[in-house]
Amino acid sequence: MALYNRPLLGAIDQGTSSSRFLVIDPESCEVVEMHQEEIKQITPEEGWMEEDPGEILSSVLKCIQITCEKCVKKGIDINRIKGVGITNQRETTIMWDSTTGQWLHNAIVWCDNRAAGLADRYIQMTPTQRKDYFQILCGLPIHPYFSALKIRWLMDNCGEVQEAIQEKRCSFGTVDTWLIWNLTGGHHGGQHVTDVSNANRTMLMGLESLAWDDKLCAFFNIPKSILPQIASSAEVYGYFIEGPLKGVPICGCLGDQSAALVGQNCLKQGMAKNTYGTGCFLLYNTGTRPSVSHHGLLTTVAYQLGPNREAYYALEGSIAVGGQVVRWLRDKLGLIKESKEIGALAEAVDSTAGVYFVPAFNGLYAPHWDPTARGLIIGLTQYSDKHHIARAALEAVCYQTREILEAMSKDSGISISTLHVDGGMTVNDLLLQLQADIIGMQVVRNHMVETTALGAAIAAGVALGISNLDTSRPPVNSDTFCPTTSSDEQDLGYSKWKEAVKRSLAWEIQEDIPPSSSHFLPLAAVGTTLALVGSVLAAVYFARR
Repeated sequence: MALYNRPLLGAIDQGTSSSRFLVIDPESCEVVEMHQEEIKQITPEEGWMEEDPGEILSSVLKCIQITCEKCVKKGIDINRIKGVGITNQRETTIMWDSTTGQWLHNAIVWCDNRAAGLADRYIQMTPTQRKDYFQILCGLPIHPYFSALKIRWLMDNCGEVQEAIQEKRCSFGTVDTWLIWNLTGGHHGGQHVTDVSNANRTMLMGLESLAWDDKLCAFFNIPKSILPQIASSAEVYGYFIEGPLKGVPICGCLGDQSAALVGQNCLKQGMAKNTYGTGCFLLYNTGTRPSVSHHGLLTTVAYQLGPNREAYYALEGSIAVGGQVVRWLRDKLGLIKESKEIGALAEAVDSTAGVYFVPAFNGLYAPHWDPTARGLIIGLTQYSDKHHIARAALEAVCYQTREILEAMSKDSGISISTLHVDGGMTVNDLLLQLQADIIGMQVVRNHMVETTALGAAIAAGVALGISNLDTSRPPVNSDTFCPTTSSDEQDLGYSKWKEAVKRSLAWEIQEDIPPSSSHFLPLAAVGTTLALVGSVLAAVYFARR
């Protein structure tokens, strides 16, 4: 007899570092079975990050196959999987030949910074010469983070893309579109479609029109013919054409941060969540009207759960480096062998001993939006060791979150009292205690940690009438971390970290931009930084001995 007699839903969760497929019980919101595959990041030059679109697709197919096999072994009939939702890394840009399905270039990942010089040129082309010129129209500043400049870079630098556009056989998509197109038939009739939450992050969609905007497409000189159809986040886009899920509808689609917002049940105005993944992303639900930020945040489409439903919007604080800083300590400095060791390493000391870390590896996102910022570790002494650096890395994630919360409070006029958290880093209790201490408020972690996948499954369930947003979810067990520091202690550490941030700004000069005083640091600062670099190398050397 099957273990489950009620309908089940599937969720493809394709992230920056891995792909996963999960089978979820929509009634209990529990994961029935899952499988995960890591994917490789390619860094051909400093500040660049790419991934292989073929590996992205094959990893998803492998996850689906293995998860379904696990279900069968448990006695679970996979025919009870009635629909599948997709959630994905946003902004990551893929362009392919629509007649063959062959990608024309590696995927340019969301945190890739190669278009920084291009961004400055386009900012200079606006009437105000400000990066926020289009913010009222699309909610976003002109920045290499978003897909428009990644597309433009490929059009300017990749001959295969130029030729395919001229011959009208070029298709663009973020990861959701690439997956849906391939899973529903590819060059044999696959559906070229995206949802509003992903389309918004291209910087080519109007916030309120929810359609490709003529003004934006013309400004970046991107042909609308290569863009996918925009749909809601919960409707049938197409059906699997092969594999264990053949004939099952793909009927939910949400960018990863929107999916986490839905999975955390932050469906009402004023609710917020923070996801700690490769980067960190704090979203605050503003309801059915967009609210334009005046303090460096993004206005984003959170979700539209059905073609006849209203879209919901959010203020978002995007942090480029979250869990990525742990991988850097592991892969580049060799301070740990596995990411999970970071907690024990940092917990071996009770403070950073004055060490502060600004992980601006490819610039800083919200609220600074400075692609020329670069990372630094400051405050090192002969006493400093690998434990202090590890703890400073975790604190950096928490300080960045506080900076976003302050901007969000200024924009909304409301102070959030509790922060709901999810994402891979939240398994680290020390991180969450540091977060509570640094922001001075409760941090709540649900025991159901797969909230991003849950959000995608819920969207699929809404499309099929299986999930009902008006019905209360079953209560979820959670852990609450309360602040243990005084406000003076919180403010002192934060002020020192903000001083470190100031020193990281405007460091990398773009070669194709005329030099100006704002792009240069004083010679004294250069000397100081060189000394700090030497100190870092020495500290790492002795820490590893």
